Amino acid sequence: MVGAGYAGTFAANRIAKRMPGAEVTVINERPEFVERIRLHQQVAGTAVAATPLTRMLRAGIASRTGTVDKIGDGVVTLDDGASIDFDRLVLAVGSTVRPLPGTVPVGTWEGAEQGRAALAALPAGSTVTVVGGGATGIETATEVAEARPDLRVRLVGTAVADCLSGRARQRVLAALRRLGMDVVDDGVEEVAVRDGRFAGVLRLRSGREIASDLSLWAVVAGVPPLAARSGLEVDAVGRVVVDRFLRSVTDERIFAVGDCAAVPGARFGCQTAAPQAGAAVEALARFAEGRAAEPYALHYVARCVSLGGRDAVAQFTHRDDTLRDRYLKGRAAVLFKKIVFVGTKVGTRKAVGA
Repeated sequence: MVGAGYAGTFAANRIAKRMPGAEVTVINERPEFVERIRLHQQVAGTAVAATPLTRMLRAGIASRTGTVDKIGDGVVTLDDGASIDFDRLVLAVGSTVRPLPGTVPVGTWEGAEQGRAALAALPAGSTVTVVGGGATGIETATEVAEARPDLRVRLVGTAVADCLSGRARQRVLAALRRLGMDVVDDGVEEVAVRDGRFAGVLRLRSGREIASDLSLWAVVAGVPPLAARSGLEVDAVGRVVVDRFLRSVTDERIFAVGDCAAVPGARFGCQTAAPQAGAAVEALARFAEGRAAEPYALHYVARCVSLGGRDAVAQFTHRDDTLRDRYLKGRAAVLFKKIVFVGTKVGTRKAVGA
């Protein structure tokens, strides 16, 4: 397994259970399992988003901390020159962010830690700007606004909350107003650093300039370049082009799952991690046994956005991820997200099969 987020950890645990005779090795850049959907809480200081990976993996699974440089011809090569042979490989490196200089990325562990320290050091009355109008931006802005009511929180993004529709979207916008947030419908072109490392002036596409004491970047920009660098066929975003069993069309020994897999109709998000990992493992096991496998079938349930620790909106979707009119709000949505989107440590361990 290359990558130990939701998809990679789930796949490792499922293989260890499904194929007890297999030698399973997980390679990850960090010795911890990082709950990416909790990184906005890590920034705000309201939760810890990392757990030692050894606590998340089943007994008998080997783990290796390192960065993979290349995958090819049954060999994984690490950046320190070491290599590991494989018969089958599951690529689960997720998605990544490419923040503008002068901003702190919310979507990485290192960025979340930088953001947490910088936020904690801000005096009352300071301005925090969150860049990104999608779920990550909204969740970061509302978590910070709730945790630090002494700060001015601003959310900058085009079409804020357009991941939802109708009354569900209006509920999110109302929550932002209730928290006293300044919502700016615009994009950010550049950040001119002013005094501190993360303080500066944001230059918007409209030509407007706004000052910020801390700017948090909450925009997903693609996937790590490992697959492309390894010569696997990728799409325009860099995701591995896969067949209907989630195998790379370049090398059938390699399965790709989660954000780094180019599954038609799939969006970035943790909701696809476990289903894709489970489908890939089952296909892998069946092929190893000389049996036919079922193709992976994409099936979405809902889109959820947290609005601080005690509020959320969950809008139900059709299987193809198109939005339905029905939605949950408030405490009901919070509980729904905890159940469906792995909102507790116990739930996380169960969700990854630990």
